[in-house]
Amino acid sequence: MHRLQNKISIEVNENVYLKRPDTSDLGQKIVKGSIDLIDQIGFEDFNFKKLAKAIGSTEASVYRYFENKHHLLVYLVLWYWGWQEYRLVVSTINIDDPVERLKRSIRVLTEKIEEDTNFSQINEVKLNRIVISESSKIYLNKKVDIENEKGFFLQYKDIVQRVSDIIFEINPNFKYPHMLVSTVIEGAHHQRFFADHLPRLTDLVEGEDSITIFYQQTVFKAISDA
Repeated sequence: MHRLQNKISIEVNENVYLKRPDTSDLGQKIVKGSIDLIDQIGFEDFNFKKLAKAIGSTEASVYRYFENKHHLLVYLVLWYWGWQEYRLVVSTINIDDPVERLKRSIRVLTEKIEEDTNFSQINEVKLNRIVISESSKIYLNKKVDIENEKGFFLQYKDIVQRVSDIIFEINPNFKYPHMLVSTVIEGAHHQRFFADHLPRLTDLVEGEDSITIFYQQTVFKAISDA
C-alpha cells in the first residue's frame, strides 16, 4: 500500500499510467495541475490541452504519462484511496479493541478532509472534492470489467476489505460487511456534497460532525441487530 523511504509514497497500479508521475518534476506538475484544473472546471471540461497550458508544458508531454484523461482521473482517485488506507492504518495501529478500530475507521472515511503535510505535492482537500463529484466516472462506464481485470480498483477494494475485516471481528455472523462499508463511503460523499450545496437534503447539527456520527450509529446498529 505504501513504502517508507525519505517520504511516504502511495502506490497506484502501474496499468493506470504509462510513466509513473511521482518519479519526475513534470509528472508531479501534471498531477498537481490536473487536481487544480479539474477542481476548478470539472472533469467534463478538462482536457490535456488545457492542462498543458496551465502547467507550461505540451500535450505530448502529458500523453507520455497517461493514455487519456480517463486514466488520469483513475490515477487521482486511486491515489486518494491509497492515501485513505494509509490514514486508516495510522489511525488504528496498536488499537486492540475492534470496536474502537471500527469507530476510528468510520471517522477516517466520513470526516471532513484536511490537507496532509506528508504529501506536499497533493492538495487532499481539492482531491476530496474531485473524488466526491467525479469518482463514480472511473467505474460507471462500459470498460469497467476490462479495467477491473487489470486491477484498476484494488485500492478501493482494499479499503472496503480492511474495514469489513474489523466488522467480522465484532460480529462474525454479519452477512453484508462489504455492502455496508461501500454504502458508508459512497453515502458520506453524497452527504458532504449535500452539506456544501444542497443542505436541505441532509442534517447539519451545530457543534458536531453529524455525518460521521450518523454513519457510526448506522454501522453499529446494523451489525448489532444482525
